[in-house]
Amino acid sequence: MAKPEFHIFVCGQHRPEGHPRGSCGAKGADRLFDAFAQVLIQNNLNNRVALTRTGCIGPCQAGANVLIYPGSQMYSWVENEDAVAIVKSMLAGEIFADKATPAELW
Repeated sequence: MAKPEFHIFVCGQHRPEGHPRGSCGAKGADRLFDAFAQVLIQNNLNNRVALTRTGCIGPCQAGANVLIYPGSQMYSWVENEDAVAIVKSMLAGEIFADKATPAELW
């Protein structure tokens, strides 16, 4: 793989049901990772964008969380249908404000 221009990290943390912090895994992170993978494949972006499933990147209460570099931009409460808009914004050098993590959370 060539050096990517962007790196998308999707939190895939799983914690037991009832854990006080919750987890992105319980909020659909596995399907969200697949949604991002499909967007990258459909738009032939695999050589420009790296996609990685991670452990906890916080804030757990706002999952599922996605972190994008460069720019250190975090998105929270991300759902499968947001993947297209987030990738589109990333490529345009913009922030998808609808899902940007509030400063008080991160």
